[in-house]
Amino acid sequence: MSDDGRQGLTIIAFIGSVFSPYYGWSADRNPFAHCAMNVVLYGDRSRFAMTERGAASLSRSRHSIAIGPSAMDWDGTALTVRIDERGAPLPRRIRGTVRLTPRGFTPGPFQLDPNGRHRWWPMSPSSRVEVDLDQPGLGWSGSGYFDTNDGDEPLAAAFTRWTWCRADLPDGAAILYDVRHRDGGGQNLSLRFGHDGSRRDIRPPLAAPLPATSFWRMPRETRSDDGRSRVLTTFEDTPFYSRSLLASTLAGEPVRAVHESLSLDRFRNPLVQLMLPFRMPRPYER
Repeated sequence: MSDDGRQGLTIIAFIGSVFSPYYGWSADRNPFAHCAMNVVLYGDRSRFAMTERGAASLSRSRHSIAIGPSAMDWDGTALTVRIDERGAPLPRRIRGTVRLTPRGFTPGPFQLDPNGRHRWWPMSPSSRVEVDLDQPGLGWSGSGYFDTNDGDEPLAAAFTRWTWCRADLPDGAAILYDVRHRDGGGQNLSLRFGHDGSRRDIRPPLAAPLPATSFWRMPRETRSDDGRSRVLTTFEDTPFYSRSLLASTLAGEPVRAVHESLSLDRFRNPLVQLMLPFRMPRPYER
């Protein structure tokens, strides 16, 4: 999020895209054949791009990854993302550079399911971000977050839904992660990190209800110290996913929290699967 709270973005490099209908329909289930650089802009000049590409468009090294015309490079101190994407369903360009500078790193990943098949590593909960885009013309600075996820099976095999949120604190960041397992259990991670990545668990805040999204009626909920939270902005309202900006209280501090809610039951709906290619096009590759 930008320091003034008016702009935001999400960038995800997918190898074996967990939301790809083509990956789910494929016979060989080769993850390298289903890659995407997902770029989403929030605010006055919103954009969404998630073009899926095959193995021939993927290039990796120890310090970099390129998917089609976009790439991420790590130089030892910062992650530079060079973006050259076209949106869908509206074919608007996203082109420019984003630079993320971590302030510290956390020790390692968390398991999200009892069998250890899904792992999440909030590598740098507190980072600085510099955005310089030519298309659309946009530049800002703000706070950011850097994580990785990997797994050994489809998300819907292990989970029915989850909610996640992150908020800046004066001395670092707080992250809340509530997952519901398909076997009926669940897991809560209530975490507080210093700027240097040092971690301490906090008592799970109280459950705080939120209204469903206005169009797709996507359910939302979160946690806060006093059991109250307010939606400031809804960035994404889709059949199975929402991203929002909340006003809450965490660790005794009033915060603005970036929040997401994901329903894997909705994602598995055949009608939703048929809608996905309109947002996630896959060009023909020889």
